[in-house]
Amino acid sequence: MGDNPMPTAAQNFANHTRLDPLFHFVVLPGTLVLLVLSIVNLIRQGFTITGLWLLAASLIFVLLAFKARTYALKAQDRIIRLEERLRLQRILPDTQHSDIAKLTEGQLIALRFASDAELPLLTSKAVSENLTPGAIKKAIKSWRADYFRI
Repeated sequence: MGDNPMPTAAQNFANHTRLDPLFHFVVLPGTLVLLVLSIVNLIRQGFTITGLWLLAASLIFVLLAFKARTYALKAQDRIIRLEERLRLQRILPDTQHSDIAKLTEGQLIALRFASDAELPLLTSKAVSENLTPGAIKKAIKSWRADYFRI
């Protein structure tokens, strides 16, 4: 898996979410299967020390998988927020700079998909109408792709 995946189609609202095959189809199901099997084992074999340790280890693996995913997404969100604040400062007219601080985290992250041309109007609408991230993405006419977010 490379750093810049080649898109199979132009990115838009309908197809902008991405899956990480190793995480979504191997790690996550694998840890959940391990958890279920450890519970089944505990029920069938009785509450033995080995069975309890297996259940504890399975729970730790499930939590580890979810926390690792959460940490990665939070780090990406922080970087996106910084990038978008810098982009907004560069693109918005000075009269609109106060709007930057009024945007929520979700709004900033959603605005990354807006083209430079529609960013000022969409930012104004996001602040004045308190648009949800989904509403912002749906309002975008010229989609600016982000192929790096997983």
